[in-house]
Amino acid sequence: MITVKEWLWGADGAALSLVILAGFAEWRRQRRRDLDAPGWVPWRGLQAAGFFAMLLLTVLALRA
Repeated sequence: MITVKEWLWGADGAALSLVILAGFAEWRRQRRRDLDAPGWVPWRGLQAAGFFAMLLLTVLALRA
């Protein structure tokens, strides 16, 4: 049986994965060859949202 604390740590790991993926994608977008093809995914915004979600989930997991 999975506990709330384990679920929170799992969601925290998923948020960390999102932060790392979005950071890598933003790094690639900034170094693209065709500057006229900016892309449509707001990677920096996704990275910031994932970071704050990770922060909140970490605090909740530590308090649970």
